[in-house]
Amino acid sequence: MNTEQSGGKLYNVGVSYKKADVQTRSAFSLSKQKQIALLKDAKAKGIEGVIVVSTCNRTELTGFAKHPFELISLLCEFSNGTVEEFVRFSNIYKGSEAIQHLFNIGTGLESQILGDYEIVGQLKQSYQLAQKYGTINTYLERLMNCVLQASKEVKNTTKLSSGTTSVAYAATQYIIENVANYNSQRVLVYGLGEIGKNACKNLVKYTENNNIHLINRTHSRALEFAEVHENIAVNTLENLDVEIEDADVLIVSTGAELPTITTKNIKEDKKLLILDLSMPENVDKHVKELENITLVNVDQLSKITDKTLALRESEVPKAKAIIQKHKQEFSFWLDQRKFTPAVNALKLSLQSIQEDELNFHQKKIEGFNAAHAEQITSRIIQKITTQFVKHLKDESTSVDQSIEIVSKIFNAEIPTNG
Repeated sequence: MNTEQSGGKLYNVGVSYKKADVQTRSAFSLSKQKQIALLKDAKAKGIEGVIVVSTCNRTELTGFAKHPFELISLLCEFSNGTVEEFVRFSNIYKGSEAIQHLFNIGTGLESQILGDYEIVGQLKQSYQLAQKYGTINTYLERLMNCVLQASKEVKNTTKLSSGTTSVAYAATQYIIENVANYNSQRVLVYGLGEIGKNACKNLVKYTENNNIHLINRTHSRALEFAEVHENIAVNTLENLDVEIEDADVLIVSTGAELPTITTKNIKEDKKLLILDLSMPENVDKHVKELENITLVNVDQLSKITDKTLALRESEVPKAKAIIQKHKQEFSFWLDQRKFTPAVNALKLSLQSIQEDELNFHQKKIEGFNAAHAEQITSRIIQKITTQFVKHLKDESTSVDQSIEIVSKIFNAEIPTNG
C-alpha cells in the first residue's frame, strides 16, 4: 500500500496507556487550544497533513513527514512532555502500520477497555479540527472516512461494544462495589465534557440515586443537561467548595490543563472518595495525602472488568474482518488515484493519434464516413485503456515500470500524485 506523498511518509507518533502511566500521559496531553496552535504551526512549517488526537488514554499525531522527529518535535513543543520521556514511553508507527493503528483506534480495538467507543467521538472531533485549520490532505481525508465507516460497521454489526463498559461506566461500577449505601450517598460531578455527561447518565441509570449534583464552569450548559436528565441538581462554580463539603463522592471530569481540585477545596478531616476521570489529572497529587481522602485515577478505574468483556473478546475476529475490508477499499482508492493520471495520459495520446488518422483519411478517401470511424476507434481506445488498467492492477505488475514504458512509447506526460 502506497503510504508516501511529496511531503514524506505517513507516521503515527504518540504515547498511550500501553507504555505510559497517567502522569506521563498527562504531561503529553494537549488541550484544544494547544491542538489548534500545533496544527497552525505544522501548516506554517509546511508539514503535509496532520491530525491530533488527545484523550485520557493517548495523545497522538498522525501525518506526513520526511522523518518522524518532525512530528515528535511538534508534540513535545506544544505539550509538557520531553523528548527523553517520549523516547522511553512512545509508540511510532510507519506506513501501513500507522494505517492499521488508526483503524484499530477507530473501532475500539485499541481502547484501554476493549470496545470503548468514547474514542470515536474524540476521533471525529480531531478530524473536524484538522479540517477547520487546513491540515487535512486528500490522502488523510479518504483514510479517515474509511476508518469512520469501519467504526460504524463494527458498532452496528458486531457486539464489540455490547453492554456498557467505559471509563465513565467503570467509575459507576467502582462506586457500586466500594461505597456502602451507594444509592443514597451524595455524589457531585464536576465537569460536563463527554465523560462527565456519561458519568451522570450512568449514575442515574445504574445506581437509582436521587442525590446527584452537578457543577460545570459554564453554568448554562449544566442547566440544559439537567433539564433533559431527571434527578440531577445543579449548582454554580462559586459554590464548589460548599458542594464538596456536602458530598460523599466527587467525580472530576473537567479536562483543564492544571488541577481544578486542590487541598484548598477540601476541609480538614473531610471524608471523601474522589474519582478523577480527567486527562491531564485535574486533582492535585497532594490531595491524596489528606487523611480521609481516597483518590482513584483513570488507570485504576480501567482495571475494572465487566462480564461483557468476555463477549467482546469473541467479537474481535469479526471486527478485524471488517477492518480488512475497509483497508482494501482504501488501498483500491490509492491504486485508482495512482493509475488515473497514467490512464488519462494514455487515453489523450491515443485520442491524438485518432484525430490525426481521421483527418488523414478524410482527405484521402472520398465519401469517408468520419462519424462511423470515430465510433469504432473510440471503442478501440476504451478497450486498450481498460486492458491497461487491468494490467496495472495485477499483483505481479511493476506499476512504476509499466507506466514509464507506456509514457515513453506514447510520448505521454504523466503527472505524479503529490
